[in-house]
Amino acid sequence: MFSGEVVRFLILLATFASVVLITQVVLRLTVERRAHAGALNKRLRMIASGADREVVIDILRRNDPLQLGEARDPWTKAYHAFRRNLMMAAVPWTPSQVAIAMAALFAALVLIVAIGARSANYALTSGVVQLILAFAAATAVGVPLMVISFLAQRRRKRMQQQFPVALDVFVRSLRAGHPVAGAIDLLTQEMEDPIGSEFGLVSDEIAYGANLTDALNDMAERWDLDDIRMFVVSLSVQNETGGNLAEVLNNLSKVIRERAGLFLKVRALASEGRMTGWMLTALPIFTFVSVFLMNPEFYLDVAGDPIFFIGFPLLLTWYMIGVIAIRKMVNIKV
Repeated sequence: MFSGEVVRFLILLATFASVVLITQVVLRLTVERRAHAGALNKRLRMIASGADREVVIDILRRNDPLQLGEARDPWTKAYHAFRRNLMMAAVPWTPSQVAIAMAALFAALVLIVAIGARSANYALTSGVVQLILAFAAATAVGVPLMVISFLAQRRRKRMQQQFPVALDVFVRSLRAGHPVAGAIDLLTQEMEDPIGSEFGLVSDEIAYGANLTDALNDMAERWDLDDIRMFVVSLSVQNETGGNLAEVLNNLSKVIRERAGLFLKVRALASEGRMTGWMLTALPIFTFVSVFLMNPEFYLDVAGDPIFFIGFPLLLTWYMIGVIAIRKMVNIKV
């Protein structure tokens, strides 16, 4: 006969084994389901749901900066860059909708903080007003812009990593006897986002009568990627002079991978400067916002001083100069 302690131990052991087994089964099913869903890009999911091809194109090109034409003045270039970031970050809203949301949040924060300052017996002096406007701008504009920029650069990096793999699939498809259009259609079915949906846009534009080179060049300009530009040049030269396109693109894939390796080495050497740039850009804003939220008296107690009206704008000016200088120093072209 087993003692009570042995029976209790066996029950606990069986319970533990059952929980581990159930957890493993649930995790495996979840991972497999996510892997299957990840193999389908956004374009294919919309088409599978019954969306019309024109609607799919409009959604995927909602924030396409190429629709605005060429940027000539600094304000237009900044607006183009903002649209490109929204497009690369896969933000489902237009620039106008994002701007309206930021403006509404800015106005709400100004009103809430002003009422809170008055209820705490702080006079709305020029310094306090400056402080309230700066806090609202940092929270409603600065933080969202940094988040959008981070998401955009992450997806752009993902696009760069996917492109050599897409070239390999393209080359194998050509060697198997598929035409160029068929090879592009294969990429739309086999590649994940973001490059899968981008090649899907190229395939749809070709189906509606666009030139292959022009459609691919538009994709390169949307993402501002030199690797895709080299791919477009290779296709253009091959169309004019002939030759083995599969061999040309195979060599191009090797060149892109070697260039990516050199780029990673340069990024590793410049990692300290880039991290310093990120810290000096983002940390002051997050620190200012968090301290003001947790302890607004820390700033409001000194905002009534007359020197604050002069010193605070100078501080913001030096901050912007420092951000621009650091970005220029760490932006190394390869």
